[in-house]
Amino acid sequence: MIRWPLPEPMRLAFAEARIAADEGEVPIGAVVVKDGKVIAAAHNQPRTLCDPTAHAEVLAIRAAAAALGQERLEGCDLWVSLEPCAMCAGAIAHARIARVYYAASDPKGGAVEHGARVFEQPTCLHRPEVYFGMGEDEAAGMLRRFFRERR
Repeated sequence: MIRWPLPEPMRLAFAEARIAADEGEVPIGAVVVKDGKVIAAAHNQPRTLCDPTAHAEVLAIRAAAAALGQERLEGCDLWVSLEPCAMCAGAIAHARIARVYYAASDPKGGAVEHGARVFEQPTCLHRPEVYFGMGEDEAAGMLRRFFRERR
């Protein structure tokens, strides 16, 4: 199998995930890119912020919307270390994100290729292009280490 270098946005998402792990949060990071430039980066913070919606994707989307001064993120790409859950997939659709790239699949909580498959639902008003598997081993390893250390 050929391993290509990770694109910079995914490397940044992994860096955010490592920050989350250092803070005792589940290691997930997300980055929003527009026209090749990073406009927002975030990591999971539900425990830190006492906010169950403070997933990396939601925080990155909020920061990107604030940076652009608009609620629609058309033409933006979201890079995330783990398959988005149903809440995050809904936020991605509402934000009109153009493309989603995620590293590791999440058979238990993911809602893109697993579970609810939010973007495949007839009621989903926006369907981003989805790409996955870039850096999957690294992302999955980071999650396994995080949970193993807490057992």
